[in-house]
Formats: sequence, C-alpha cells, structure tokens
Amino acid sequence: MSMQPSRSQPARVSARSRVHAAFPRSRPTFAAVASIVTLAFGAALAGCTMPTHPDSAAPPTDPYNPAATQLLDDTQWQLTSWADADGKTRPVPSSPAGSSGNSAGGAPITLNFSTQGGQRKTNGFSGCNRFAGTYDLADGKLSFGPLASTRMACAPGPGSALEQPFLHGLTEIEKTGVQMQPPQQLQITLKNGDVMTFTQAAQP
Repeated sequence: MSMQPSRSQPARVSARSRVHAAFPRSRPTFAAVASIVTLAFGAALAGCTMPTHPDSAAPPTDPYNPAATQLLDDTQWQLTSWADADGKTRPVPSSPAGSSGNSAGGAPITLNFSTQGGQRKTNGFSGCNRFAGTYDLADGKLSFGPLASTRMACAPGPGSALEQPFLHGLTEIEKTGVQMQPPQQLQITLKNGDVMTFTQAAQP
C-alpha cells in the first residue's frame, strides 16, 4: 500500500499565505521613529530652561583676593599713577601713553620681584637711585624687608620728588591688589590712604 501525500496541508499553507498577503505586517520606518524622538525631545525642552554656564554669570575677579597676591613672584612693574588719599594725583615720571595719572619726564619708577635662588628678592629704580632688598607675600599682602639704596645726587624733578615717599610707602603698606587679567595692574594702598598703581612691564 503506497502512501499518498496529504492534500489538506498545502491548502492550509496556501490560505495562510493569502492572509499574510492581504494583511502585510507593518514596520515603522526610520523617518517615523526619528519624528517621534524629535517631538519628544522638543516637548522636554519646552518644559525646562537651558542652564546658564556658571563662568558667564561669575562676578569679576576680586583683585584683593589674597590668592591673587601670590602671582607677584617673578614679575616686573612700573609705577603709572599715584593718587593721594584726597584723590589728587601726583606727577609720575614716564607714564606710558594712554595710562591714567600725570605723565612727567624722567626714568620710570620700577618694582621688580624675583625668586631666583629660592629667596624672594626685590629691586628697582625709585626715581633717582636704585634699591634692593627682600619681600614677602603673606595673608594677601605684600611687604618688604629692609631696603638698601644707592646715594646718587638727584636733580630736581618728579622722580626725585617721589623717591623718598615711594621708599617710605613700601614700608607702610595697608593692602595689596593684583589684577593679572588685562589690563594687568598692581595696586598698593598705603596706611595713609594713598594708592600707587603699577602696570606690568614686559618680561626681560
């Protein structure tokens, strides 16, 4: 007796194929998925505000921040203005063009700081003579040790007029402000209320 293939099975397969052909399985396209994601993201953004970067809202740097004083090591400065406690300004020798303060002839008054050799040393020109000594940076304030000076005869002028007040002022510092962002400035406020302002000189 020979086995005959069943005729009912192909009929069922054919019927299922016709169902799949009549109702194809739908799959979402990439464009449709992208549209859904975009709509969801847009709705999320509409419900919240983008945060502000903290640096853009930060206040300007405080030049009298004690940490800023540490930036004085290995820098060179030139006196560009001197304001008395009552607001009057004194003539300052060779103030650069465009600086505040009264400009006058003569070599500029300078103040240099160095840590070469592992010790804080200072030197500069005080209007007529050169000086040298040591300095320290503590509690946000600049201070100087004993300063030695040459003893050249000084011709009358703004430099010689400022020399003794300048050297004395370095021993009477009330507070120190350092602004290293342009314009780079050093402000020394004296105990009598006078303010000496320096601009940073080019590195040698």
